[in-house]
Amino acid sequence: MFFFDSTMIVLVPAIIISTFAQIKIKSSFSKYSKVNSANGYTGAKVARMLMDHSGLFDIPVEITPGKLTDHYDPSKRVLRLSKDVYYGTSVASIGVAAHEMGHALQDKEHYVPLKLRNTIVPVVNFSSNASWVLFLIGIILSVPYMVKIGIILFSAVVVFQLITLPVEFNASSRALKILESKSILYGDEINGAKSVLSAAAMTYVAATLMAISQLIRLVLISRDR
Repeated sequence: MFFFDSTMIVLVPAIIISTFAQIKIKSSFSKYSKVNSANGYTGAKVARMLMDHSGLFDIPVEITPGKLTDHYDPSKRVLRLSKDVYYGTSVASIGVAAHEMGHALQDKEHYVPLKLRNTIVPVVNFSSNASWVLFLIGIILSVPYMVKIGIILFSAVVVFQLITLPVEFNASSRALKILESKSILYGDEINGAKSVLSAAAMTYVAATLMAISQLIRLVLISRDR
């Protein structure tokens, strides 16, 4: 089985970084979830305040199930916060809420990387699954062109991850600046929010490295066969 061949070593650095990133985001969020902000605003309140200030009155703030499942849905123009963030008054909750508001602001300003990422989502959803099917069939049946198509389709996943990086970093940068300029967080609170958002950004970096590593591995496997 090619899943367990020597090319697996290519994935090791990405796996280590991904594991570290997951541990980091969980520990950072847990730590700063215990640090309440001086103003006592909830994540939902902060998101609403910042969006209203930016003229985004028509975007609702809703609760979504799960933990750290917070996101902005550009197709439905709705900001969804997990229960901990929605009701939380901690530095972590406010930082995450502001980050998601940053995506809504990107959408309003037609931020190019976000628009590009949203445009290729359907392609990536298809290619992420089809790439492995075609690659496997190509390897098993020794059909080179199917292997190549599989690799090309998986390349779309790598492109998507690369585009995601500036989108996430920019949203965090916007969040921290507005939290400080509007005096929603102060001093060490800003540092705490930065720590949480930096840890979250690391997970996207790890996902990008994993995708690139997987692509390299597919190429190596195809050459061996």
